Parts: sequence; structure tokens; C-alpha cells
Amino acid sequence: MAGSRRRQWRAAATCVLAGSLVALLGACGAVTTKEDRRAAEELADKHFPGQIKAIGAHTLFPGTGGSEVAFAVADDRDAVVRLRINADKGTCDSKECAGVLTEAVARGRADAAAYRTLRDAFDVCGYEVIALGPTGTPPYVVAELTNATVQRVLADIGGCVQRWVTASGADTPLAKAKASYVNVVSPAVAEKRKRGKDSWPTLLRLTRSDLVASLTKHTYYSASYDIVGGRVDTTGTARVVRPFKERQAFGKTVQDAVREELRATYPNVVMSDYQWVWRLEPGRIDRQTGYLLFCPEPGERGRCVNSDDAVLVTADERGNPVGKIRIVHDVREGTGVLRLPPY
Repeated sequence: MAGSRRRQWRAAATCVLAGSLVALLGACGAVTTKEDRRAAEELADKHFPGQIKAIGAHTLFPGTGGSEVAFAVADDRDAVVRLRINADKGTCDSKECAGVLTEAVARGRADAAAYRTLRDAFDVCGYEVIALGPTGTPPYVVAELTNATVQRVLADIGGCVQRWVTASGADTPLAKAKASYVNVVSPAVAEKRKRGKDSWPTLLRLTRSDLVASLTKHTYYSASYDIVGGRVDTTGTARVVRPFKERQAFGKTVQDAVREELRATYPNVVMSDYQWVWRLEPGRIDRQTGYLLFCPEPGERGRCVNSDDAVLVTADERGNPVGKIRIVHDVREGTGVLRLPPY
């Protein structure tokens, strides 16, 4: 096996030297996972005969070697079992494989049960969960947010979150959390998402990175709900999450405008690159409020570092300030943590 593994790594190195990263992750990766997948299947046949079936594998590269093998569960269409295995070393996550697989199967089943609790809570409210973050949260749902609908939709989703928290149970991490988050994408974006194959386990299909990427490459909203003692503030708040280029353009527009306004008081003002969360104003999707940091005088190399001064700004969708700005001083503890007042 060791000799075969060396041949596999030589093949991977050849791909790298050839400059073909795609080949490494695709065709070459298939070669390097072969023995790991076979070892995982043998392990599954021995300890869970007829209960789980390998459906895919990918090389853990770069890293310490080995592969992650995914299994479907025979009696649970939602569950996926993920096992990190290194056939060369005869280990799984650097431990004895039988125990690791047993834990992985239990975790896969528990995650599937938790997903069904989430799914059912949102189904009752009329919101389909179309994707999940890599750990199973946050959920992604579909809604068209406008000035006319945003408060109602946030409240509706807040009701879903309360159902989810209640159904999960008082002793669960969710019920004990201080907040929960739900990502909201537009129907147009959701329609074009990379859905994957219906034959895949639900949790494999909904947590795929290419699915999430197909949603987050467009602007979406992240709704936040405070939780106290298992009770959810269903009103919620939302922030805008923009793709990188749009975020940069928005930031430049608002920083340039604020800089010009501050120059009346601070002629040598320098803006920090830092931007606080841009939160929607209640009942508006075209008004967002957030903090910008600034330095009244330039620091080293003309930059603004560890600013102790901030500006609270409300802007439109393009970043143009709307209304008056508010200057806030003493927002940092020394050169450390920011203490920006809530808004």
C-alpha cells in the first residue's frame, strides 16, 4: 500500500509541476483517494454492514494526507456520514478508525434529526430551507424583500426561528444561544442556484460549497434574532451582505462622501478602511446604517490605524449618505477592542 501511495503522490506532483491545479483536484485527486475510499468501504462493511454506502471522496490536500469519504445512510435520506481516513497510516483523524466511524455515524444521524427539526419549523411558516452553512447553520430561505414587505417578512421568519428553538428543546445549544441567524436570498437568485442531485443525501446536497457560493455571489440579507431564555425577539434586524466588488464600491462611495463632510472640521482627516455592519433601517431596504472610523490627523505613513473616532452614517443602496452624520469619540480601549455604541 505504501508503494502505491508513493506512486499516487508522484502523480499528484506531476499535476502540480504541469501547472494543472484542476487536474490535481479532479483526475489526480481521484487516484489519490482510491485506497482511502476502499479502506473506508471495508471498514463500513465490517462495522455497519448494509447500513452505510460510500458515495464520494476527496483528497485532504494540502494537509497531512488522507481523504474524506462521504457515506449515505440506508434508512435516512437526510443523513450523510463523513469520515476522514488515511489508509497509509491506518488511522481516521489520527485515531483508531472503528471508533471514529461509529462516532461519525452517530453524528450524521443526529445532524439529520436536527435538520428535520429546522426544516419542519420553517415549512410550517411557509419558508423552504434551500441551503445550509457548512455546520448545518445558518439556514438560507427565499423571500423578496422590499420596503413594503421587509418588516413582515422578518417577523414571519422570526416566528419560524421561535418554532425552531422550541422544537429543538430547552437544553440544546440553539435554545441557550444569544442569537440566531437566517440568510434571505431573492427568488431570482434561488431559481438559478446549483441544486445538485436529488439522489444525494439532503445534508450533503444542502451544505455543498458550490450551492452556497451560487447564492452568496449575489447580494443577500442576513437576519438576526436575539434569544433570551429560549424566547426569540421575532422582530429581528437585518444587514446587507454584498459580493466583494459591490462591497468595495459601496464602501468607497460612503467613505469619500463622509471624508468630504469631515474636512470642514478636520482638514487633515484620514478614513480607516474599517467598515462596521450595515444594518437596514426599520421598514427600509434602501436605507442602511453603520459606522466608519476616522483619524483627525494622519498617522504613520499617512494612514489611520487604531482610530478612536467614529461616524455613524445612514446611506442609500449605493452608499450616498442620507441625513446628518453623527460623530462619536472614545470608541476604542487603548489600541485594542472597539466599543461602538449600539444603534
